[in-house]
Amino acid sequence: MITNPSKAITIIGLALIAGNIFFLQTTAAQTSADPARPPSLKTVPVPQPSNLEYFVKNKHMAIVLGKALFWDMHVGTDGLTACATCHFNAGADSRSKNQVNPGLNRVLHDASLAPDKEFDYGPNRQLVSEDFPFRELSNKLDRSSAPLRDSNDVVSSQGVFAMIFKSIKPGSPVDNVRHLLDDAGFRINHINVRRVEPRNAPTVINAVFNFRNFLDGRAQNEFNGINNWGARDPDAHVYRARSATRLERESILIDNASLASAAVAPPTNTLEMSAKNRPFPMIGRKLIHTRPLVWQKIHPQDSVLGDYSRWPQAGLSKSYQELIRAAFQPQWWQSAKRIKILTNGNTQAVNFRQHRDQDADEFSLMEYNFSLFFGLATQLYMATLIVDDTPYDRFMAGDATAISDAAIRGVDLFRSQTRGRCINCHEGAELTGASVTRVQASPIRIRDGQAFDRGFNNIGIRPSSEDIALGGMDPFGQPLSYTRSMIAPDCAENRPCPIVADGFFKVPGLRNVTLTAPYFHNGGTALLRDVLDLYSRGGDFPELTQLDDSMIMPLNVLFNSETEKDDLEAWLHALTDERVRNRQAPFDHPQIFIPNGHPGDENQTKAGLFGNAVDQFIEIPAVGREGGKPLKQFLE
Repeated sequence: MITNPSKAITIIGLALIAGNIFFLQTTAAQTSADPARPPSLKTVPVPQPSNLEYFVKNKHMAIVLGKALFWDMHVGTDGLTACATCHFNAGADSRSKNQVNPGLNRVLHDASLAPDKEFDYGPNRQLVSEDFPFRELSNKLDRSSAPLRDSNDVVSSQGVFAMIFKSIKPGSPVDNVRHLLDDAGFRINHINVRRVEPRNAPTVINAVFNFRNFLDGRAQNEFNGINNWGARDPDAHVYRARSATRLERESILIDNASLASAAVAPPTNTLEMSAKNRPFPMIGRKLIHTRPLVWQKIHPQDSVLGDYSRWPQAGLSKSYQELIRAAFQPQWWQSAKRIKILTNGNTQAVNFRQHRDQDADEFSLMEYNFSLFFGLATQLYMATLIVDDTPYDRFMAGDATAISDAAIRGVDLFRSQTRGRCINCHEGAELTGASVTRVQASPIRIRDGQAFDRGFNNIGIRPSSEDIALGGMDPFGQPLSYTRSMIAPDCAENRPCPIVADGFFKVPGLRNVTLTAPYFHNGGTALLRDVLDLYSRGGDFPELTQLDDSMIMPLNVLFNSETEKDDLEAWLHALTDERVRNRQAPFDHPQIFIPNGHPGDENQTKAGLFGNAVDQFIEIPAVGREGGKPLKQFLE
């Protein structure tokens, strides 16, 4: 934890790497033998903040708080949308109706947004297997062949309707809002449907191992207690009580906390969980005064929440106030003073007023610091969602019978430097170069004479202009790519390597990949076999360029035979942890109701209140530590 961060590290945040900057060439000339098989994930310690005790006094109670917050539908403006709404099935989202974004991340050559609002697969469409892959080539082994079908639409996760925040309603899980006619295309005949995010939601399982989170890496490794921008935001601050009557602003950075950075972004995002202009302290005010999970049942044998279950009634027996007090140090929530948010966005400590307006921009210390509690508690819960007991992990721990001969051939193909070369991006026990261990050891990678952020790649799924991703800028005018913030390393003869970042996305880990379709950042591939076909042809486009038209070296992976693909697919299946499939602890959960599109289809739907379509829901019952029936997978 760092207090009062200097601007010297706000640009790239590499101070946390302690100066260990190395560069790894991955050319065939430097490879005398194939890398070893990836070890079991049990060999990797779970990253955690170095000074957690400065904030958290009881880690178990923080996990209780985090699990409640993650699954609570009332975090959303509409009282119906939880973090888990997009991460309910193997940590990902398996819904297939009203799950399409038309391409809102499209940009022009100057990187200015030029969102595509025209759907190929219309809003409220029920996707079917025949829709995939979104780009189908006439020759599945030739990326230069003519496409039989091509769409820049994205399969992602539906969130909330278009609306603007007005206030909370004391004691109500639903915010007071003004409903808007959706201007982003999410409507059918002037009836709004639920909006959909512009990128496929990755699984949160094993995400604690990532140095940065989100597909574009914007969730920083260091958490500032307020938002996902870490040290990049020079104005982010929380308040700490020095005494009952003395509050002080404090700028904080908590290392190894990219999951906390990620957790606080969706609750204020207008495509995901929030009405426009809803500040996080208002979320705190709402939840502090409502019962946790008040509309949702908690199984009495829930591995974390069972002791506080009111089964068969809904909700927890403890309030959010009680959970925060039990989990966090009192200096972060106990004070007689209040914090006022000024019209210019600044803050100041003020005295308590007896008859204050509930809608005023004055907050208790617990309300103002709610993002700090939300981020850290949710991270500590998600840090328990670790898949390290797959057949492959048991095989690498010494059980020679845990996986098939085909899977053994598959992992050897995966690590081959003359055939698969998958291991060059899916590195280490975590099976991703985006992990804390890989980035801290070597944060910049050089491949084919180009430098880029370790753990990110552009593999030719879609043109960079459709989603610039890591090539974009943060709100403070700095590149998301930390390589672009540095002097490029020399490649040869004292000539700096060109830096590439446009269209680069975080490399995912591979455990449970059989449970997390659809695949890639655009969700445009539904089958693992189609994923392997894409790698076999080295992407879906013959040329990859940055916005300035400079060339990105294509990824060339060789799986020329169906037998090789069979073997590799067998290994990928050996990366499935059955505890996740069966929702056994720690993957058990409360009851949740998931919005699943609206009556009708992409051509017509039924209007409800406020010009919005009527919702349809899937009920997912609560399960305890022993788990329950597996949930349906994508398109099942």
